[in-house]
Amino acid sequence: MFIFNRPILAPVVGLLLLVTVARVADAQGANQEVRRGQYLARFGGCHDCHTPKIMTSSGPELDTSRLLSGHPSHASLPPVPQGVIGPNRWSAATTDDLTAWAGPWGISYAANLTPDPTGLGGWTAQQFIQTMRTGKHVGVGRALLPPMPWFDVAALTDRDLNALFAYLQSLKPISNQVPQPVPPPGVTAAR
Repeated sequence: MFIFNRPILAPVVGLLLLVTVARVADAQGANQEVRRGQYLARFGGCHDCHTPKIMTSSGPELDTSRLLSGHPSHASLPPVPQGVIGPNRWSAATTDDLTAWAGPWGISYAANLTPDPTGLGGWTAQQFIQTMRTGKHVGVGRALLPPMPWFDVAALTDRDLNALFAYLQSLKPISNQVPQPVPPPGVTAAR
């Protein structure tokens, strides 16, 4: 037979209640942070380049099965028209799905922002913030190339960047190894 000791039972129940309330509050706070990050991603136009598009009769629409997964690894690039892109020109070209860009900087591919290992899966929030503040991959690597407006994203607060990272980490992981940038002819690639 189990006998409850009322003087001990009340503090135990109270402690369990506090733990439960704290967990609910933490979950609500995390959900608010993810929602804020989703809002910032939409407002900031992250889908414009990082989500592949499907061409429709109304123009490009987001491929919702590949949200923020970057340039499809299996996609081949069309040839860049001669004379359109090069030094001392103001021209740029993009692929039909709007995930790869060519210009005087070479060819850049929209990164996979999902939490898959081929995307941001191994990143920390601090690495993400450093990347956005410095315009350097993982905060110390190669430069982020056009059309990535990292200098505008750098103006966000740490709180906003943490929320954006929380949203990206909440996405469905999509395995998609995006190609490395291609420098323009005559320039050596930086890592």
